[in-house]
Amino acid sequence: MKLKFTKMHGAGNDFVVIDGINQQIDFTAAQWRLLGDRRFGVGADQILLVEKPTAPGCDFRYRIFNADGGEVEQCGNGSRAFVKFVAEKGLTDQRSITVETRAGVIAPRLEADGSITVDMGAPVLDATRVPFDAEGLQGTPQGHDTLWPLVLELGGARETVLISAVSMGNPHAVQIVDDVETAPVELTGPLIEHHVRFPNRVNAGFMQVLDRRHVKLRVFERGVGETLACGTGACAAAVAGIRRGLLDSPVRVDARGGQLSISWAGEGEPVLLTGPAVTVFEGEIEI
Repeated sequence: MKLKFTKMHGAGNDFVVIDGINQQIDFTAAQWRLLGDRRFGVGADQILLVEKPTAPGCDFRYRIFNADGGEVEQCGNGSRAFVKFVAEKGLTDQRSITVETRAGVIAPRLEADGSITVDMGAPVLDATRVPFDAEGLQGTPQGHDTLWPLVLELGGARETVLISAVSMGNPHAVQIVDDVETAPVELTGPLIEHHVRFPNRVNAGFMQVLDRRHVKLRVFERGVGETLACGTGACAAAVAGIRRGLLDSPVRVDARGGQLSISWAGEGEPVLLTGPAVTVFEGEIEI
C-alpha cells in the first residue's frame, strides 16, 4: 500500500506520524521497523499512530511503535507532536484534547505561544509497579526517594550505579552524573536497558544538576538507543531530582535536541511537560 505520513520532531526526538483514522493501518513489527529505518525507510525514533478512541470520553487513541518495531506505552515528546498533527490535519478544532494511550489517558493542549503542554499524569513511584525488582537489594534513602544499587557487568569488571526507579507510563532508571557530555551513555545505557531487574526493560537517564531549576539530560531509550530528547525521560528525571531534594519545580531540562520544561507539585500530582513540536515534511512511501 501507499502510506501517507508526516515527519515531525520534538526537541530533536523525531517521529513518523500516521493518520490511522483515514487510512487502514494493520502493520507487522517488520513494517514498523522499515518505517523507522533511516537507510531503507523514512527514519524515526518512534512511529506514532493516530486512531479513533476505544475508551469513553477520549478524543483520540495514541499508539507508539519504537524503531525496533515494538509497541510501547508512552512517549512524551510524541504526545506534543500528536496534538500538533491532529490540529494541523483538521482532525480536531480543540486546543485541548484527551488522548487514550496504553499507559492511560493524557491531556495535551496547544499554548498561545505555540508550545504544547501535556498533562502526563502522576508518576508511579512504587518500585514494584515501575516495574523494578528490588528483592534482596538495600536501598539508600535520599530526601523522599530511594536510590537502588544496580550492578553492571563491564567486560569482566563490575560497576554499581545508584538509580531512581520511576514510571511515567513507561519505566525509567535515573542516575546523577557529574558531566553528561562525558557520561558513558553508549556503554552503560544498553546494560541498564536490558538489566534483569527491569522485566520490561527500561529507559536509562543520565542527569547533571546545574542548579535547583536547571539540569542537563541524556537518555538511552528502550528499543531505540540514545535520542536527542526524551519527554518522559525529562519528566522522570525532574521527579527524581525533586524527590531527592536536589531540584525545585519548574525544572528546565536541556537535552541535546532542545529545551523542555517540567512542572510537578509533588506525590500524587500530575507531571506537566511543556516543549515544542515541529512539522518537518509530508510524504508517501510504498509499504
